[in-house]
Amino acid sequence: MASSVISSSPFLCKSAQQKDLGFPKSSQISVHRCQKRAISRKIVSVMAPQRSSSATGSVKTGMTMTEKILAKAAEKSQVVPGDNIWVNVDVLMTHDVCGPGAFGIFKREFGEKAKVWDPEKIVVIPDHYIFTTDKRANRNVDIMREHCREQNIKYFYDITDLGDFRANPDYKGVCHVALAQEGHCRPGEVLLGTDSHTCTAGAFGQFATGIGNTDAGFVLGTGKILLKVPPTMRFILDGEMPSYLQAKDLILQIIGEISVAGATYKTMEFSGTTIESLTMEERMTLCNMVVEAGGKNGVIPPDATTFNYVENRTSVPFEPVYSDGNASFIADYRFDVSKLEPVVAKPHSPDNRALARECKDVKIDRVYIGSCTGGKTEDFMAAAKLFHAAGKQVKVPTFLVPATQKVWMDVYALPVPGAGGKTCAQIFEEAGCDTPTSPSCGACLGGPADTYARLNEPQVCVSTTNRNFPGRMGHKEGQIYLVSPYTAAASALTGHVTDPREFLQ
Repeated sequence: MASSVISSSPFLCKSAQQKDLGFPKSSQISVHRCQKRAISRKIVSVMAPQRSSSATGSVKTGMTMTEKILAKAAEKSQVVPGDNIWVNVDVLMTHDVCGPGAFGIFKREFGEKAKVWDPEKIVVIPDHYIFTTDKRANRNVDIMREHCREQNIKYFYDITDLGDFRANPDYKGVCHVALAQEGHCRPGEVLLGTDSHTCTAGAFGQFATGIGNTDAGFVLGTGKILLKVPPTMRFILDGEMPSYLQAKDLILQIIGEISVAGATYKTMEFSGTTIESLTMEERMTLCNMVVEAGGKNGVIPPDATTFNYVENRTSVPFEPVYSDGNASFIADYRFDVSKLEPVVAKPHSPDNRALARECKDVKIDRVYIGSCTGGKTEDFMAAAKLFHAAGKQVKVPTFLVPATQKVWMDVYALPVPGAGGKTCAQIFEEAGCDTPTSPSCGACLGGPADTYARLNEPQVCVSTTNRNFPGRMGHKEGQIYLVSPYTAAASALTGHVTDPREFLQ
């Protein structure tokens, strides 16, 4: 059973008592935040722990980050888990798969000539079924283009030339990575999207969650949504991150611990010294997969790393918030990251956890590196680093799908540290990988039959994606092992599931 792999591990501690967690006092956090942000003109005010709420009125009972964000968006001084509240939305994102339906519902309910509530707060990103000859998939993008022109949507990242994505300067790629790169993710805000992995944006200290087409249609017309305030689970990760681990290992470890239903309609808040050491892209990986545990949203306290990333991409003012020292959490989990090992999620569930070294007898047919989870610049850098260190060629087809056009350019332009000036693309070519393809969601969710790297046969695939349900990447009898980019690269070199320590130590 997956739950038995590390169920009695010494590096996990669950506690119901906050005082036992060794957290720094909230007043110390408050001083640090205020001093750190005092010089910025882009922050209208700082929400520090144990201070008054950003909404009108003072805090009577401590609130978590998520509760504070929702209270402000609902124009309330206080909310508690279970409250049903009307929330003002800061950003609504949709894409080619759900956008036509969402706009269809909007027109049906508000009228054919109705106008959206704010054309500058809606972001439309074609990314799912793009590079295909499927006429219905192509039509979806055409429909979105028509709606965006009619509604004067400011942020429509269009693609018209499917033969060469580089001929489309507005085209970005995978929505969750593009949202961050284009400055649409900001601390303290409410971001909704018609995609379950919208929770990725919680890495920026905001409330971000996926919604359905019906809710999106209502948001298009009103800018509001009715939400139930979720309770918060807290995950404290401390210790120095081993050189062979990545954020993908951390989230697979957590999901394996609590199960795919362990955080159902709950917030997963991440903190601790390990989290503070993570880059923004690694934090995005962590929050990306909270939905695989049933989570409503994931969230990470914003810090200098967050502010530097955001301020380099937008001039829109934002208001970060932090959990109060006396906030109530329904559960606390603590991990000593220094003791963790590379893990995988075996077919057919993200919580079917096992150590990578325990799966060394699993022969594989292919490797896939891409998606919102594992197709960012740093993901390809990690894979290239391992390939370079090994100095060998892959033994199975290895498909590379950059998440966005910017990531694709980074793969070809940025030198890999310690590789003598070589880029990822050069290292991938030397290792015998497939040439990096056009940026999109690709085969992560299967797609039309002609989708690049789709599982059209019942093969075994090691993948940096986020789901491994039957049929997820195409063939319903395919077997998908979810892994980090390090483990994906190591497995490509051996032809079986491989612990990356074989090449990194």
